[in-house]
This record gives sequence, C-alpha cells and structure tokens, in this order.
Amino acid sequence: MSAVLFVRGNLFMTESAAADSVYVENGIIRAIGTASELELQLSGRPYAKVDWNGAQVLPGLVDAHMHLGMHGMKLGMLDFTEAASREEMLHMIAERAASTPEGEWILGLNWNENNFPDGTAPHRRELDEITERHPVYLTRTCFHAFLGNSEAFRRAGVTADTPDPESGAFGRDAGGQLNGWIYENASAPFAAVQPAPDYDFLKSSMRRASEDALRLGLTAAHTEDLRLLGSVEAMLRIQSELREEGLAFRTHQLMFHGFLDEIQELGMRAGSGSDWLRIGAVKLFADGAVGGRTALLREPYHDAPAALGLAMHTAEELAGIVGRARRQGYPIAFHAIGDGAAEMMADVLEAHPLAADAKLPDRFIHAQIVQPATVERMKRMNLAVDLQPRFVPSDFPWVMDRVGPERTSYLYAWKKWLQTGLPCSGGSDAPIEPLNPFLGIHAAVTRRKPGERHEGYLPEEKLSISQSIGLFTHGSAAAAGESDRRGSIGIGKHADFTVVDRPIHDGMDPDELLHAKALMTVVNGIVAYQA
Repeated sequence: MSAVLFVRGNLFMTESAAADSVYVENGIIRAIGTASELELQLSGRPYAKVDWNGAQVLPGLVDAHMHLGMHGMKLGMLDFTEAASREEMLHMIAERAASTPEGEWILGLNWNENNFPDGTAPHRRELDEITERHPVYLTRTCFHAFLGNSEAFRRAGVTADTPDPESGAFGRDAGGQLNGWIYENASAPFAAVQPAPDYDFLKSSMRRASEDALRLGLTAAHTEDLRLLGSVEAMLRIQSELREEGLAFRTHQLMFHGFLDEIQELGMRAGSGSDWLRIGAVKLFADGAVGGRTALLREPYHDAPAALGLAMHTAEELAGIVGRARRQGYPIAFHAIGDGAAEMMADVLEAHPLAADAKLPDRFIHAQIVQPATVERMKRMNLAVDLQPRFVPSDFPWVMDRVGPERTSYLYAWKKWLQTGLPCSGGSDAPIEPLNPFLGIHAAVTRRKPGERHEGYLPEEKLSISQSIGLFTHGSAAAAGESDRRGSIGIGKHADFTVVDRPIHDGMDPDELLHAKALMTVVNGIVAYQA
C-alpha cells in the first residue's frame, strides 16, 4: 500500500477551515484534518510525509480543452506568439531560414495579424523574398488558417488555377493570384507533402507537453491527439509507455470522428480506461474560427458582408457522424464557434439525443457566439460547455468589429453560461493559447489583456476567482464524468493537488495571478513535479 501524509498546506475551499493536512492511500484521500490530528491517528503505521510549508493547495487544476501533442511540437517550433508586427514576424522567419538546411520545411505557428499595427499578415511575395529555397508553412493562432510561400504551394501542387476545395479556400488578391493564405480543408495538400513525424518524435512531443503541463500546475488534460498521432493504437501505446517510464500525468482523450472504424474494431467505450487515461467523447468540427472568418454565422460578418463562414459538414453529414457515434455508445464533443454552427449542432443533437444512462455528457467546445434561443434548447440537453477564457484578451476588441453590435448577448459569455446550470469547464486550447492555467483564470476574472487597466471587455461577464478556479477543477471533472472522483479536496476523492507560491482567494488583486507559480503538482497521490 502507498500511503502519504501531506501536511501544513493552506487548503482551498475545504469543509473544515482548520484543516491543513491530507492523508492519502493508493492515490485516494482517506482523511483531512490538522497535522497533529492525523499524525496521532496514524501513529504506528508506515507512511511517507510531504510538507507543504504553508503553501496554497488547490484541487488539481485540469485543462479541459487542449491539444497535448501539438503543444509539445510547438515547444520546438518557430512560435510567433510574442510577435508584435508583420516586420517582426518576417525577421523571425529570416533568422530561421538562415539556420535551416536548404530544402527543409520552415514551420511556424501562432501568428495573429490582429495584434499587428497595420492588421495585415505577410503576403506570399514577402515570404518569397526571404527564401525560395525552403517551403514555408505557418499556422495562424486559430489553427484554421495558414500561410505559405511559393515553394510550399509548388510542393503541394496548388496553383492559381486550382479550384477551392469543399469547406476550404485559397486566398487570392484582386487579380486572382494566390496571396499565401490557406483556409480550413484547403490545407490538406500542404500537410500531405510535409515529412510525417515518426513514432519517437510524436512520443517525445507528448512527453515534453505533459512535463510542461505539470510544471505549470496542471494535473491532467482533456486532449484530442488522434489526428496528430495517426491511430488509436499509437495513442494507447504512447500513453502506456510514458506511464511505465514514470510520467505521472492524466489524460482524457477526445476521439476524432475519423477514427470511428478503429474505435469500433478495438471495442472501446466512452468512459473506459484507467486512472491515467480515459476515453472521452467523439470530437467533430462544425465550423472554423472567427479570426479567419471561417466560424459559421447565421448572418454575414459585420466587417465583411459577403462572408458567412464555413460549415465543415452539411447537416446530413453531421447527422451521419452523430448517429454512428451514438450507435457505438459515444457522446459528441463538437467544436462550434459561430451561432450558425451552434444552431446546426442543436438541431442534430435534438434529433439524436444522448442515451439516458450515458456516463459522459455531450460537450459544446468554445461557445463563443450563440443566440439566446439556441442556449435555451441546449439547457435541456445532457451537455457540458468547454470555455477558453484566454480567448477574451486574445480576440477583443477586434472581434467586436467582426460580429457587430447585434451579436453580443452571448458573446464569450462565460457568466451567462454558468448561470444556465450546465457544467462549465475551463481550458486553454493550447497551443493556440498559452497553457498556463493562471493566465486563463486571470482572463476569466478581468476580461482584459495583462497590463491593461480598463474594466474589461463586456465586464458583466466577469467571474470571481473562485468561479474561475471552479472551471478548471469541478467543472473539468463534470465534463469528464468524474464529479464523484475529482474536482475538489474531499474524502474519497483522488489526491490531485496544485500547490501554489501565493494565497489564492476572491479578495486578492487578480493581477497577482499573472505571477503565480506552481511549487508542486500531485497526481493520484504522486508528487509529479516539484520546483
């Protein structure tokens, strides 16, 4: 039996205000009290002791929506997150080109032209001026739009005469020439000609991301990795090997719908798995993203009256995917950002309701632009809402120009979603946004960028610090069907703790959250990270 007594912590929101210690057996909390009480009760019994030295102890924080493998890849890629201008972005590409062997791909991600003074991304010609000897392929921060130079287009076999694919497009200038932009499914030929990462590279990316998450205080991630890893079998093997090698990090895997055949062959069921890996809902995309105007809206974009966005599937195709998933016993986790996509999904889910005895809820991922009538329909469903608070500082104020003044009633409306009574979880969508959960909590509380001092964007949607932490604790547990096992510090719950270097409470200056660091991350009673 593995027994550990954790002592002298400032426990967050426990039933006993005097309690500062937790006794754990085999990863389960068996007793909570003061150090002296528990040491007396355990007299004569063998156990290890871990001293928290008075630090703040939160229930284990969980990122409820991210892409673990892609985050691991990002840590080794050209990252434009901090690029403040088109010129700075081009300079970074030039530096990478100078150190990259001729002919090899230059890959980068997380550029956002809305953060640039002129609001424009590099043109294909500007990329060509840097290098014609390397194919350049850059992923926008939303992961729904891309940029390529002429060599990348040449390798992909795409010319100015290539027709736009279904649910995708190639950007063109006024003269009909390619400008370098690539939207949604038009990215497929570019992905097809890039070197496929091998198993060892993918495994190292998963390890790197998991270790980074533990360093940031995360005990688990709800992640969708199948599209990167290529098969369910590879995902299971990587997770098993990493655990055998001593990595103590939990994952809840959303299963991309393109792998339903393999899922069926393996006989996998939603909610099955172990304390380290759980199988979640079937993931599908209903639309794109606001930044590239590919999120599907009911009415045209305010700043582009000819654009409605893109539906990734027809209503009939969505019904087919959902119907098959239901027959295999799975809930649906659907990416829907625009109100048009949310309405399409409400139609399909009403026609194909989740079984009454389902272990896991359906999941509405992003929920950024929704009509009140659609929300009322969703309130009657077995549905969890996956929110990404960091989208507010990233997308405001420019998103207001995109959607206009008539679509603000449920625009990134985290507080209204909490008031529906539906379980709401918190995530980062890393690598699109920073993985640090305290940045997400800060964004939910302040609804502004770090360093800004205004009252916040749509300030009526601000959450308290306790509510915001709840998104990353009991909210994430509810989305995973684990409310009885995780999400709070209580007897009988799994011993997941995030130990922080400063007090966290509703009365604190929320900007202090920007400086919060994890001192220790405990997963299933195992000290998985210590500063």
